[in-house]
Amino acid sequence: MFTDPQFWVAVAFFIFVAAIFNPIRKILTSNLDTQIKQIKVGIDEAENLKNEAKITLSEIEQRQSEVQKEIELIHKDAKNKIIKIEEIIEQKLKDQIQKRQVLASAKIDQLTRDANHEIQQNITSTAIEATVNLLQKKLDLNEKKNLINVSINELNSVLKI
Repeated sequence: MFTDPQFWVAVAFFIFVAAIFNPIRKILTSNLDTQIKQIKVGIDEAENLKNEAKITLSEIEQRQSEVQKEIELIHKDAKNKIIKIEEIIEQKLKDQIQKRQVLASAKIDQLTRDANHEIQQNITSTAIEATVNLLQKKLDLNEKKNLINVSINELNSVLKI
């Protein structure tokens, strides 16, 4: 057995393997440790990114709710402004209608007065013409002179007062 070369080759192989095993184990362990550390660093970075993403998401959701509240506030303000504008426009329209009614009433009154005045002038001129015609047909010369004298006397008495 000790004289067999295969035995010594096997012993040499086991010694060689034992001699190389420790450095190879250290190299493999250090490589594995390095990879484990890199994986841990990657996991830590991923967790940090995840936490940052959660924080950013919560900030975005908070900002979104704030924006939604601002939109609702703007919408309410716009509705209130629209209602106020409608009230103002309605009041202005009522005032304008009232002014136009007053103007229309004034125009109608003026037209009525003008028409009454014209009617009175027509009645007066017609009455005067009828009276003149009547007097010319029925009065003789003495009665005309007498009527003129009476009218002059009445005019003098009115002018003296």
